[in-house]
Amino acid sequence: MSLWSLKNIPKTLSFRLTLWYFVIFSLSSLVLFGLTYIFLYSSLREYDRNMIQTKLEEFSILYETGGIEDIEKDATAEADKKDPFLVRLASDKNETLFVNLPPNFSGFDLNELEKIDLSNDEKLIILQSKTNKTTFEIATTELLDGNILQVGKSNMERERILNHFREIFTIVIFALIMLGFGGGTFFAIRALRPIRNLTQTVQSIVTGKMGAHVPIPRTGDELDELVRLFNEMLEKIESLITGMKSSLDNVAHDLRTPMARLRAEAEIALQSCEDINLYKEALIECVEESDQILRMLNTLMDISEAETGTMKLDLKVVDFSKIIDETIELYLYLAEEKNIKIEKNTTENLFLMVDPNRIKQVIANLLDNAIKYTPSGGMVHLKAYMGEENVILEVMDTGIGISPEDLPKIWDRLFRGDKSRAQRGLGLGLSLVKAIVEAHGGRTEVKSEPHKGSTFIIHLPSYNRTSLHNI
Repeated sequence: MSLWSLKNIPKTLSFRLTLWYFVIFSLSSLVLFGLTYIFLYSSLREYDRNMIQTKLEEFSILYETGGIEDIEKDATAEADKKDPFLVRLASDKNETLFVNLPPNFSGFDLNELEKIDLSNDEKLIILQSKTNKTTFEIATTELLDGNILQVGKSNMERERILNHFREIFTIVIFALIMLGFGGGTFFAIRALRPIRNLTQTVQSIVTGKMGAHVPIPRTGDELDELVRLFNEMLEKIESLITGMKSSLDNVAHDLRTPMARLRAEAEIALQSCEDINLYKEALIECVEESDQILRMLNTLMDISEAETGTMKLDLKVVDFSKIIDETIELYLYLAEEKNIKIEKNTTENLFLMVDPNRIKQVIANLLDNAIKYTPSGGMVHLKAYMGEENVILEVMDTGIGISPEDLPKIWDRLFRGDKSRAQRGLGLGLSLVKAIVEAHGGRTEVKSEPHKGSTFIIHLPSYNRTSLHNI
């Protein structure tokens, strides 16, 4: 690993997650130990003090029933135990009459105990050893004859248990720290695996592998959803890039023909012997081919504006039936030439808030396609009616139909199926139809079978307050 990589490890998200997990885990363990230690210390101290008070009561009863002899006998037996008690009998002036000083009371100063004023109501006397850190806790009570009985206990056994607890914790905390670091590393690596996969996929895409996808972890969490959406985005981008490449190829192919014709006409005119009529014919041909190119470019611009929402729409309330009639009139002569019958069936009161010129473009393109691909003797039928929420236009023909393979692609820019290659056109008509309809808040459908004709269905919002607000 390079020095640069080592220097950048603290900046990585994996390192920070591991560090945070380690710190939180370690602090939680320390807090848990602290609370446990406090609870254990309080419990042991309370237990010791209860034991002192219990012994004090026992010796008090023993004194009242058997006198000092019984106390001396029982105190001597107490000294042989593992954690014996201090037993002291004093006069009313705090002069020691009897004392049993166990071996574990090393460093205990009896004189200091005799100097204490017992007239106050202190229930517990705490003395510190002069030779070590041992603490002595002594309870005091006044007997019926005025003498004073004291029972005490050192904290040595309690400290032994606490020291043992601290030693165990020191070993355990080391293991917990290692576990925290290892667990933090494991969970950081596992949690960031989708992010690393995303990074690797993006790097693959940067190097030109557009088909790369991120493996879905299938954990059901937010990263799973992020990976799924990222893959969908990649598929969309790949589809758009493929479409752009296809469109550019088609544009290049479709522009090549008119540009070649322009060049050919110009060369013919230049090679002629100053024939004015030939010059005029060449110029006319050049103008026609230029118009063809301009139509293609303008249509592409219209489609882009409609798809991006920047197309300017001159919205007006119009009678849809009248627009259909006006558009049909433009194509009656072309239909008669091909011996194709145009029929119309529209209901009344089909009012729309639309740009009439753009909607005429939609109907004109659909009619032009229907007539173009319908053989002589066929029929084109236009039907407009009110649906549940929208005004619906159906343009049906008895033409050659569309193959199932081409049906999903007919709305794409510059797409022309094999059967349509024989007909002159730009391959932009249906793309423009879809873009204009969607710019008005509508949608398009198509139903077709080869050799059985096609039906194009346009849904446009009817004129009401809701549709006006949406537009």
